[in-house]
Amino acid sequence: QVQLVESGGGLVQAGGSLRLSCEASVISILNINSMGWHRQAPGKQRELVAGITRGGSTNYEDSVKGRFTISRDSAKNTVYLQMNSLKPEDTAVYYCNAQDFPYAYWGQGTQVTVSS
Repeated sequence: QVQLVESGGGLVQAGGSLRLSCEASVISILNINSMGWHRQAPGKQRELVAGITRGGSTNYEDSVKGRFTISRDSAKNTVYLQMNSLKPEDTAVYYCNAQDFPYAYWGQGTQVTVSS
């Protein structure tokens, strides 16, 4: 079973940057169909923010395009989310996700708070 451990969340002022990390264990991230970062703000549904496929293709939610970048380091078995130009509306708990049909795995989440 894939285990995912996130880190890197915190409190930052609007316009600042954070980098989230998601370290996977048990299986290489290169053998997982897709990995992504989701977020859930209070009172809202969880939404996909950014994803990366096994082949390296990436996709982003419209509101983060040009500000967030998803990447991976296979040597560290880690997926990253670089978040720049952060806005208060980016405040949420961010979850790492691994999709390896028919299984889906989630990390415990890391809080990101952007103050105005």
